[in-house]
Amino acid sequence: MAALTTVVAAAAAEAGSRALASGPCAAGPSQNESYSGTQDGVRAFQLYNWKQKAEQAKKIEFIRTAEKLRNQVANIEKDKNGHLYNKKNYFRVDFVILEELEHKLVNSRKTERVKIQQRLTKIHDNVKRLQQQLKDVKSTPEFVEKLREMMEEIENAINTFKEEQRPIYEALITEEKIATNELNALERKIETWATSNSGTERPFKVPSCRVSLDIVMPHTLPEEVVEFEKFLQQAGGRQGGWDDYDHQYFLKVRNKHKGKPSYIKEVLLYLPGRTEEEVQLHEKWYQKFLSLEERKKESIQKWKTKKQKERKEMLTLKEKSEEDLQQEDFKKQKEEQRKKQKLAIEAWKKQKIMEFSMKQASQLKEEEEKERKQEKEHQRQLYLKLLLEKYTQRKKEQEELLKLDKEMKEKIEREERRKMSINEITRFHERDLHKLELKMLERQAKEKEKLEKERRLAKLREKVEVNVSRDPSRLYKLTKGWEERTKERGPTGAGPLLHIPHRAIPTWRQGL
Repeated sequence: MAALTTVVAAAAAEAGSRALASGPCAAGPSQNESYSGTQDGVRAFQLYNWKQKAEQAKKIEFIRTAEKLRNQVANIEKDKNGHLYNKKNYFRVDFVILEELEHKLVNSRKTERVKIQQRLTKIHDNVKRLQQQLKDVKSTPEFVEKLREMMEEIENAINTFKEEQRPIYEALITEEKIATNELNALERKIETWATSNSGTERPFKVPSCRVSLDIVMPHTLPEEVVEFEKFLQQAGGRQGGWDDYDHQYFLKVRNKHKGKPSYIKEVLLYLPGRTEEEVQLHEKWYQKFLSLEERKKESIQKWKTKKQKERKEMLTLKEKSEEDLQQEDFKKQKEEQRKKQKLAIEAWKKQKIMEFSMKQASQLKEEEEKERKQEKEHQRQLYLKLLLEKYTQRKKEQEELLKLDKEMKEKIEREERRKMSINEITRFHERDLHKLELKMLERQAKEKEKLEKERRLAKLREKVEVNVSRDPSRLYKLTKGWEERTKERGPTGAGPLLHIPHRAIPTWRQGL
């Protein structure tokens, strides 16, 4: 991956350098296009570098976090072992049981891991063997049947492994949930113990000595209220003798299940220190508590309505005696209110005048600021227009120069092509003349050779031509050859050999 990123970065850098190298000198008319291409290449390269740096920073941060968490786990494990398994600890006898249980669980976990690893390696080996078989596929029924059996075997092994592991994992998940709930409940309970003080704990305790209810409760209270307070004193407060944490979780789960009996099991999960009988007794107490509290509320509501009626009667009597005083007070208040309204109207008018003047001043300031901005914008537009005109003029001049340069080059090329064509034509003419002369010389040589041949043939004819008269007796004469054979020969090798007979040389080979 790193090599690939370096190659891509080098390619992007090369593209950017090429784009920069092919600048205004090499681009010609397409100068703006090459410049934009250069900018795009540089931007792409910068974006790529930024992404690479961001990814590298993320990787480094992740590695640092993992190392930090690993060190924290090691330190926590070390502190736990130091506190629990210290021989000088006062609770060493109790922690020995935990130590043995931990060792037992670790050993069982290791053996279970070894067994699972062995089964997984077996399945892995079967899959590897199947892959090796698939590399050399044969289109035969036996091979296909063998592959099918191997695939079924692997599938059955995987399914059996899953089926065996599923109930184990489900049981572990349920145990984990139960343990987590118990730990959370105990943690919350300990937190409530730590945050609670002696003042908040006092109302939940049952009084140690019996106090006369006549002294505590006055006789003026309704009967339902007295009965409810007696019930609270006898039952141990508004939590029924339970602490606030247990009672709150009891109410939470009961409201969740809307008072159905199925909530008891969930309450036992959240409150591991309570039994089912205690929860049922608390449920009975809570139902009686709700009924008594409802009666108390109704009686208090009746008592309030009665008191309100009495108060209304007393008020009517007072109103009759105070109507005259109220009328005078009303007149005075009305006069004072009229004066206040007059002063308020005058102050409001002054404030409005001030606000209007300030608003006009701010409007004038805004208009001046707006005119100043418009003037600046107009000047900027004029400046941009001048720049654009200069740029267009310069571009036109460059285009005209390029056009003239191009025309001059084309003219020179045309002149060179014309000269080359003239040279080629003259060369072709000379070559044709030379070929014609060669042909004429060849023809003359052939004619001369022909005449020479005819002359030689005429000479040969003159030499060979014989005029013989008719002699019938010539047929009976011996031939020259036979005469030569019948001649008497002398002894061989007696005299010097003066002449060696040989065949005649043809006329066409004579003189060669």
